[in-house]
Amino acid sequence: MPDALQGSPTVLRMILGRQLQALREKAGLSHQQAADAIYASEWTIRRIEAGKGALKPLNIKSLLVTYGVTDVREIDAFLGLARDASRPGWWHSYSDVLPDWFKVAVGLEESASLIRAYEPQVVPGLLQTQAYVRAITAASFPSEQEEESERRVALRLARQDLLKRPAPPEYWVVLEETVLRRPVGGPGVMRGQIEYLIEAAARPNITIQVLPFAAGWHPAMYGMFNIFRFPDDAIPDVVYSEGLTSAYYLNKPEETAKYTEALDRMAAQAATPDQSISILRETLKEH
Repeated sequence: MPDALQGSPTVLRMILGRQLQALREKAGLSHQQAADAIYASEWTIRRIEAGKGALKPLNIKSLLVTYGVTDVREIDAFLGLARDASRPGWWHSYSDVLPDWFKVAVGLEESASLIRAYEPQVVPGLLQTQAYVRAITAASFPSEQEEESERRVALRLARQDLLKRPAPPEYWVVLEETVLRRPVGGPGVMRGQIEYLIEAAARPNITIQVLPFAAGWHPAMYGMFNIFRFPDDAIPDVVYSEGLTSAYYLNKPEETAKYTEALDRMAAQAATPDQSISILRETLKEH
């Protein structure tokens, strides 16, 4: 029976999918045999188990019975989890400006207990000031209407609420020195942004490390990525990385372990949190 679980719909779907997979494997059934029970395709079962498929109550109940689950209370608990997992997240109201490939990342943020990040180019979205967000948005979408741009700014700022809520996740980010040197929006915007990073670094749930140019080459210089970890190991760590028009998500332990190892090495090469605050203060004098 699934325990009482809390989290974003994204993570609840992933949790339910893992539990259904475990029941199917315990019953000794293949994906195709499970699919036959609900008159669906093997692909449908694979999507449900990956946390990506639609969670129709009748299908879930039929699968449970096929897997040998007959206790009414246990079935009701699964159906309750499926209902919660099917509810839209708060970000649903921003669907007009939220790419489909990024929706999963927002859901993962909402439920993670630890978010580790590497950012080589810009201040990460969870730590951007409003002025910095506006400058990034204007540069990224130069021909966009003002109303749509304001929606993008509002979405970015709404995401930041998770770091300020009661019992927020731990957020640990390694920033390349490039992030502090690249002018975004002019000196005034950069001053405000660096001041905000100094302020954020003082919060108990936020750790900021600056990776100086002098640190040289490291194994993850190719692009940004986040590692999401969840309470009680409800689901495995998930790695997220994005490009201009798409993103990828990894959750196989052998893959996520390589990213964790790379980030551990970068954190060891980077300035300590206290040293990083000093670097931020010195950089502030230049703007």
